[in-house]
Amino acid sequence: MAQKSKILIIGGTGYIGKYIVEESAKAGHPTFALVRENTTSNPEKSKLIESFKSSGVTLLHTYHHESLVKAIEQVDVVISALGSPEQIADQVKIIDAIKEAENIKRFLPSEFGGDVDRIHALEPLEHHLRAKASIRRSIETEGVPYTYLVSNGFAGYFLPNFRIGLAGATAPPRDKIVSLREKKIGKTLEKTYLLEDQLLKKIQECSNPLNLLLLSIAHSTFVKGNVGDFEIKAVSIQTDPKASNDVEASELYTEVKYTTVDEYLDQFV
Repeated sequence: MAQKSKILIIGGTGYIGKYIVEESAKAGHPTFALVRENTTSNPEKSKLIESFKSSGVTLLHTYHHESLVKAIEQVDVVISALGSPEQIADQVKIIDAIKEAENIKRFLPSEFGGDVDRIHALEPLEHHLRAKASIRRSIETEGVPYTYLVSNGFAGYFLPNFRIGLAGATAPPRDKIVSLREKKIGKTLEKTYLLEDQLLKKIQECSNPLNLLLLSIAHSTFVKGNVGDFEIKAVSIQTDPKASNDVEASELYTEVKYTTVDEYLDQFV
């Protein structure tokens, strides 16, 4: 049996990171989670950390360069699940540490969204995309082995509220939504249509930073269709070293049972 890769997750107590840590440990990988020393002061995250420990996860408390290098020297793969724009930019520190350690077989920077080399959007989303693109260029320049995981939107986050993505709902509304939802509940729903000019006006007038970001995502996704207006083409790196080698995840991991939108909505009927 092939030896399991040792995996370090940075940002392991975050919205996405906690799932990566759990699944890595469940899959039998020696799993390390890098968390801030003050994380245990948060009751919710303290409980999460205890669950990590019970799953055999090794916790590391450091973000200083020397100790970060030592942490990376213990593993084969580094996964970043950092989320804020400031943290995204700080991934250059991870790249520097990986270069010094010289042992990493694969680095997955924090992507978990649209393909930043194919999407252009309104601010503030555009700034966020360019920050991620800058990290990609740094990785490539330094010759770090990498995989960019382009997940587009997480349906489980956006589906509970179809009102163009404003956060907060826990279940889809029963009075305003799309045709698939109508079939599920056997009711014709009231539909509200928003023209692009109206959406742009909302973006211009919005003062809430989170909602402003979500509105710009809605414009890019639902108006411009940026997340799916291209084809994925796998190209042999041996044939063209400069070409991207894109792979559709459902073709790469055929054993995974993917949940369709139709199946997901069943739980809310």
